[in-house]
Amino acid sequence: MIEIELDGKKIDVVEGSTIIQAANQAGTYIPHFCYHKKLSIAASCRMCLVDVEKMPKPMPACATTVASGMVVRTKSDKAVNAQKSVMEFLLINHPLDCPICDQGGECQLQDLAVGYGAGASRYEEEKRVVAVKDVGPLISMQEMTRCIHCTRCVRFGQEIAGVMELGMTHRGEHAEIETFVGQSVDSELSGNMIDICPVGALTSKPFRYSARTWELSRRKSISPHDSTGANLIVQVKNNRVMRVVPLENEAVNECWIADRDRFSYEALNSEERLTTPMLKQGGAWISVDWQTALDYVVKGLKEIRKDHGASSIGALVSPHSTIEELFLAGSLVNGLGSQNVDYRLRNAEFAAVEGIRYLGTSIASLSQLQSVLVVGSNLRKDHPLFAQRIRQAVRKGCEVNAIGSVTPDWAMPVANSLLCADASWVQALADVAAAVALEKGVAAPVLGQASGSAKEIAKSLLAGERKAVLLGNAAAHHARASSLLALANWIADHTGASVGYLTEAANTVGAQFAGALPGPDGKNAAQMLGGGLKAVLLLNNEPEYDSSAGRAAIDSLSKAKMVVTLSPFKANMAFSDVLLPIAPFTETSGTFVNAEGRVQSFHAVVKPLGETRPAWKVLRVLANLLDVAGFDFESSQDVLRQVCGLPPDGEAVLPLRILSNRTQAVIDLQPAVPAPVVADIYALDGLLRRAASLQRTADAQRNNAAQEVTA
Repeated sequence: MIEIELDGKKIDVVEGSTIIQAANQAGTYIPHFCYHKKLSIAASCRMCLVDVEKMPKPMPACATTVASGMVVRTKSDKAVNAQKSVMEFLLINHPLDCPICDQGGECQLQDLAVGYGAGASRYEEEKRVVAVKDVGPLISMQEMTRCIHCTRCVRFGQEIAGVMELGMTHRGEHAEIETFVGQSVDSELSGNMIDICPVGALTSKPFRYSARTWELSRRKSISPHDSTGANLIVQVKNNRVMRVVPLENEAVNECWIADRDRFSYEALNSEERLTTPMLKQGGAWISVDWQTALDYVVKGLKEIRKDHGASSIGALVSPHSTIEELFLAGSLVNGLGSQNVDYRLRNAEFAAVEGIRYLGTSIASLSQLQSVLVVGSNLRKDHPLFAQRIRQAVRKGCEVNAIGSVTPDWAMPVANSLLCADASWVQALADVAAAVALEKGVAAPVLGQASGSAKEIAKSLLAGERKAVLLGNAAAHHARASSLLALANWIADHTGASVGYLTEAANTVGAQFAGALPGPDGKNAAQMLGGGLKAVLLLNNEPEYDSSAGRAAIDSLSKAKMVVTLSPFKANMAFSDVLLPIAPFTETSGTFVNAEGRVQSFHAVVKPLGETRPAWKVLRVLANLLDVAGFDFESSQDVLRQVCGLPPDGEAVLPLRILSNRTQAVIDLQPAVPAPVVADIYALDGLLRRAASLQRTADAQRNNAAQEVTA
């Protein structure tokens, strides 16, 4: 620590800090545009000029390192006059369109112009005009004339997203921020450029001209998509979700969110929303009231249990549902005498439960890794924010290794990759284990060939102190998932690495914790989807898209006597008999547990649409009508307390004693079939599949084209 004087006060700061970091620590605001705490220093805007004693001219606070005894004045005449001169310069070509600018009310330039701008301009020349650019369905670059060339968006692409999609061309007054010759901005993190743009140059295309910032209410929530558990601020107007932006949480998502977290809200207001209960009568769907629909379901379940036994009833539940919903769905089925409950819709193997599978380390620690092996994951698309963390580690020297079916395109250097068909992943991991055994002078767990890439991966994992073996979605869904885990554990034990699953959905860990798994005599998801059930409850999922059965699920579920779909959307209409409208995450309270075991509760941000009801309430009422005991819950918080005894508000982490990635499985080197089923980036759940703008992205278009070819 060193001591400096800032505006007459002595403060201690970390050696190597910049003046702007020291000022932030002391609670002193220095105006700036190009500086961002998560990006490299550009010092291009010069708005942060301050008066440093013994310096002949004002110095940029973002690029000037503190020194012992330094005297800094941020509000002296010298500093303020310099800042005012910079503001005048920035406004020479800036258009006077604040009344129609989408950024109005939350614009840094607008705010600082009040304090540092002149009442009138000395310039009478015409302002420059920058051509309109179309860069895709998510970001609007209609008003790039407003750009002040802070280059935040350029640095974000290079340093955080890992792809330099924007850059500056030309010089002087002809300088422009643009893409490479007509290309679109396709990064899965691109929406963050909207947040960090200090002016109205980059704006949200779906949100554009739909509301003013001061009209919006801001409410906290949690992303329902991947396993990061990104913290969100949902902005609401007239009981309608208008925009989603990140809520900063350094331990989880920092200040970023993925595009699917940001833009999936469009589905909430889509025409496919189910707003009233529906029954199928004579092949036609009719809208009914809740009492009629519930009576129909209760009568059907009772008759089927009487005629075919309780074991003919089952529930397929989504890991995107809340802990409360998953627990009640399982309890309802169990209360009817059945053990047929499962959330593992895409799995090909259903091993005995040995512990709650999770990340094996903290999310924040991914940024500090020195070596990592990723098995069976398209890391960048499956887990954009985890990839961003590992990208940070790579910038500090981390070596990334991969085992998969295709060359990794993760927007980061991959030191070593072992490519093979997914059926051979177990053998590939066995080869790495053999290479580790050779280096350590111990016996390998199974027969493997220690050569080529396997040797390089082993050397990488044996170097350094902070390392991890991470199993991706395809590894979790693999037909030899247990063998992959057993080998990963052996490698981790002999290299000092942690081992864990990236986990697929927002509540994959929570689904395990809530017990959404079949009992000893229960059917697993594949067995239920294969037919044999007479009554099926589908909670928040569409088996055609969300399960390994794919389109075959339509035929098998059509044979059931009754299929009840609980969904926010008009889903599964081909084979369902009843549709019950349940609330999406914005219209209900609940809890998700992310990949690291962090328990995060949230509240509804808008009222339920139409006759929609929270799923936990629907399940509670069904249980009451079916005379199932133990369903006297008044709130989702009551359910949460019943599940885990954790506080209903705030944040907690599941105890390590119940989290485990250990396995007693015997390693099977035989080639595995079938191939693992993994959802594409914008097809992970029903919300994403119905988000119009996301479905127009390059990723979605490629995936849809590939599916058409396969079909």
